[in-house]
Amino acid sequence: MRRSLSIARGALALLVVLLLHINLAAGESKALAKRIEQELSHPDVARALWGIEVVSLKTGKVLYAQNETKLFTPASNTKLFTTAAALALIGSNYKFQTTVETTGTVDKYGRLIGNLVLVGRGDPNLSGRVLPYKLRTERSLESIPALENLADQVVKKGVKYIDGDVVADDSYYVLERYGEGWTQDDLVWGWGAPVSALTINDNVLYVSVQPADRVGEKAFITIRPFSDYYRLDNRVITTAPGTRPRRVFISRAPGSTQLTIWGYIPADDAGTNEMLAIEDPADFAAQLFRSLLEKRGVVIYGRSRTRHSELASLSTFTATPTAPARGGDGAPRVTTPLVLARYESQPLGEDLRVINKASQNLHAELLLRLLGKEKGTSATIEGGLEVVRGFLQQMGINSDEYAFYDGSGLSRQNLVTPDAIVRLLSYCSRQSWGPMFEDTLPVGGVDGSLRERYKLTSAQGRVHGKTGALNHVNALSGYATTLSGDEVAFSILVNNHNLAPRRALETIDRIVEAVVMDK
Repeated sequence: MRRSLSIARGALALLVVLLLHINLAAGESKALAKRIEQELSHPDVARALWGIEVVSLKTGKVLYAQNETKLFTPASNTKLFTTAAALALIGSNYKFQTTVETTGTVDKYGRLIGNLVLVGRGDPNLSGRVLPYKLRTERSLESIPALENLADQVVKKGVKYIDGDVVADDSYYVLERYGEGWTQDDLVWGWGAPVSALTINDNVLYVSVQPADRVGEKAFITIRPFSDYYRLDNRVITTAPGTRPRRVFISRAPGSTQLTIWGYIPADDAGTNEMLAIEDPADFAAQLFRSLLEKRGVVIYGRSRTRHSELASLSTFTATPTAPARGGDGAPRVTTPLVLARYESQPLGEDLRVINKASQNLHAELLLRLLGKEKGTSATIEGGLEVVRGFLQQMGINSDEYAFYDGSGLSRQNLVTPDAIVRLLSYCSRQSWGPMFEDTLPVGGVDGSLRERYKLTSAQGRVHGKTGALNHVNALSGYATTLSGDEVAFSILVNNHNLAPRRALETIDRIVEAVVMDK
């Protein structure tokens, strides 16, 4: 009888402890909810559509949720899905190969009888970018080491004359330069650069506008790294010091290499720099590579041209098309070339950091094509999306919880629920590659697109999150470590808002700081 009484008392004590723990946990959740709802109660904030979910990775408990199962435009939070799928299915050690090939011959005088072909296979970092990524993107605008290296190798092979053409071949991926749901305005600027298996310098040129030495004269405009690509019409006038703010406008019609820049710039202005998308990446690569060879003394008798693989050439979406991929010149791809030069990229894991930390749209789109090429049916947008859908199905995320049309989030047609994002993050945290995935995300107050956020707050260094922004859309999803040591996954999406960008970000950041405080 005494033993039974003792057991009963022990069970009662355990029940009291459990109930107390539940009540404390509920109290913490209620306190968090109160802080978040206070932030969302301001009239200008409240009129927007907010989707939020916060989940403890240790217990799986939902700490806060609002509209978590509704569909939102995620902007660059889309990159979470693309990069996670690549890390899981392809791995961080994958390397890209870029070659210079010919089906011709090189005689004893150094004459190449045939075409010289620069073949791209999706390397996103044929540029002056410094890797590994540290705190921010660093790059040289004066040279592109990979192409310089390839040109040097060609010369070392004894090539002095080229009787044929310099051909840039990007047929490794099907020619789909832009994603569905991208706007016309996107296509001019660096963030909407066209996609190509032969990507040079992120497929952008840097335009610098500086005031002239004297009032009334045209401004100084420089284009790097290859100034001959665009035909420039400079209409920017230098005005007197302190007269009015700088107003510079840039126009380039789709399909054109005519660049018109107009407006005015005060003589005491510091100047401005813009990233402009190039029109045809392979054409740009052919012209640039030709110029590098000529600077090394190689005489070229042919022209510069491209070789593409058109979407229409795929009779079916199979791993091996029933007909050879053909380019704009109608010539079939040759399978037994003589390789004159070869360049191997750094491991894919280094570029995943660039994609997420710098929110690099073009690299995410190249990654989507790589998924289709390596793990799907074709090196196309749809081929890559098929792979992503299979990856999400494997972890139990249903097709009605998302709709993706690209790999970067630039498409205005993308949709996803906050709950799907949190479940993706939770899944990744349990995988062997989870720490590497988290390491690709910007760190609050430290690097990437969160470098200037959370400084001198309780969240500094405690948040690893992927940002996202489009007109009337902002997002932040990722991981946070609370002051009590709990690891959480969170997603905050806001759509249909008319807030000033800074106001939207401040609201998101205060919500994240409330999550970190957790008491």
